[in-house]
Order: sequence, then C-alpha cells, then structure tokens
Amino acid sequence: MSVSIKSAREIALMREACRIIATVHEELGKELKPGMSTLDVDRKAEEMIRSYGCIPNFKNYNGFPGSVCVSINEQVVHGIPNRKRIIQEGDIVSLDMGCIYKGYHSDAARTHAIGEVSREAKLLIERTRQSFFEGIKFAKEGCHLHDISNAIGDYCESFGYGVVRDLVGHGVGSVLHEDPQIPNYRQKSRGIRLKKGMTLAIEPMVNAGGWEVDWLDDEWTVVTRDGSLSAHYENTVLITDGEPEILTLTDAERAALS
Repeated sequence: MSVSIKSAREIALMREACRIIATVHEELGKELKPGMSTLDVDRKAEEMIRSYGCIPNFKNYNGFPGSVCVSINEQVVHGIPNRKRIIQEGDIVSLDMGCIYKGYHSDAARTHAIGEVSREAKLLIERTRQSFFEGIKFAKEGCHLHDISNAIGDYCESFGYGVVRDLVGHGVGSVLHEDPQIPNYRQKSRGIRLKKGMTLAIEPMVNAGGWEVDWLDDEWTVVTRDGSLSAHYENTVLITDGEPEILTLTDAERAALS
C-alpha cells in the first residue's frame, strides 16, 4: 500500500476544494424541502459547484450519472438522482458530493432531517455525526489507522446500531479514491501508522438496524437489508503534527466546535 503524503502546495489546493464543497453543502442543505425531486437537488448541486469554478467529481465517475448522491431513509449511499423520487416531510436525506479544484478533490457527506422527523431518526443523525468526531480523536501523526475505525465502530455499536462493513472511507487527493481504505468498525490489525500530510475521507455509514446492505438493480444505490434508516457523515481530514485539520467545514461549523 502506498499512501501519498501531500506537499504544502497540494494541501493548499485541497483546502480550497474542501472549503468550496463545505460551502455548497451548507447552501444545498438549506434548499432541501418536501416536494423536491432528487433530480432537482442534483441540478442545484451541479450549478453551485460549477459557480465556484470547480468540477463535480462524482459526475460520470465510473458511470455515476449525477453530481451528488442523494440517499433517502433506508438508502445508505449512492442514491441516483431521479425526477420521480420526491422528498417528503419526515424523511432523512443524505447528500454525498465533492469537487475538483485545479486537479485536487474534496469529499464530504451530510444527513439532513426534512421537517419533523422521528426521535429515532434525529438520534441516528446526531450519533453518526458524533462517531466521526470520536474517530478523529485518533487522526494524529503516530496513531494507527484502525484506531480511528475502532473508535467509530465502538461508539456506534454502543447504541445498538449496525455499522456498514461493505463500504469504507478512503484516502483522497489528486484522485477521488486513494489508499488507504478506512473501515468504520473494529479491526483486528492496527493498520498503518498515520503521518503528517496524509489526507483522509473519513465517513461513518450507520444503520439504525443491522449492518447488512444490498445493492439495488441500478447497481449503485445501497440500501439497508432490513429496511432500517441509515445516516452518513463525512469530512476530508488532514493529518498534521498536532490536532487533525477538518478541511470540509464552513467557518460557522468550525465556530460551533470551538
């Protein structure tokens, strides 16, 4: 396994790609409402990304037709935008997207509650997000990769949730998916030692029920096998010689964490 260490120039370009996609997530999240189709969401996402002079990196990636994955309720990830799929009051909607800025990628995901959602759904969204922050306590130079995996998995499983095993996080940089793969559940091995300059897309995918998933006939959309709700939270993270830098946060999100 060869994990790339980014130069100062590469990190600067990734910072900008990530700043932009964080802003797009914030703007697009405010647009979500009952009655929109997932294709409406995709069109808005592409328009926003291109307005910043960037390219949506999911568009045509391995044949994916959209600029954003829009996954609703029991859909875990990779929901294909569709004019017939209408967002409803009480849904939870996961948006996963990234952009390319001067050859470098960003990648981030958020799950949104549409109007009034069930307590179960609200807690799932909150805990999935928090599991990311539990994981990045170990996203430091000198820690091992699977310290992140173990922290995420243990936190989620303490609530009885199923942590998806068929899909994992990944390195990100001049290509969307680089080494290493980053599981979100406890591992037997320690994994590689983290080094300053690594850039990782850490993305817990958490089901209210079991961890098992299936792919729909479109060969993209992943759903929970038991029909339970699923949430997704992802950021691109830079390993430093101190605390990790979360690249895909807006200024408001940073302020809320401080």
